[in-house]
Amino acid sequence: MWKCPKCGKEFKNTNQSQYCGEKPKTIDEYIMNQDEEKQADLFLIRQTLRQALPEAEERISWSMPTYWKGHNILHFAASKKHIGFYPGPEAVAAFGEGLKKYSVDKGTVRIPYGMVDADLIRKIALWCQDTGNHA
Repeated sequence: MWKCPKCGKEFKNTNQSQYCGEKPKTIDEYIMNQDEEKQADLFLIRQTLRQALPEAEERISWSMPTYWKGHNILHFAASKKHIGFYPGPEAVAAFGEGLKKYSVDKGTVRIPYGMVDADLIRKIALWCQDTGNHA
């Protein structure tokens, strides 16, 4: 077992990535809690999603920024070396060709920092909304 020196939580894996402290209540707060060098990419994804999904509600769900309209449309989250983008398995399959530059798995796209394709994010978000697909 590994114990986080910041919050005291115990984990199975040594140096497991986790969030210490009170969970953020807004997406702004979530992004501002990340390392400064990651914030620009996170704000870019947020701006892209806000423009693509203007009627969706922004919320924190499962401790991640989430876009919701009757159901979770998609999520994104900061990780150590990439941004996890979670549009669901059907979206990952539908956009397979465009996602070849990223690591994908089931409903997850791992976007390395500095490699955010805002146009692709917008297309996936619109597809998720238009098809009723959700994460």
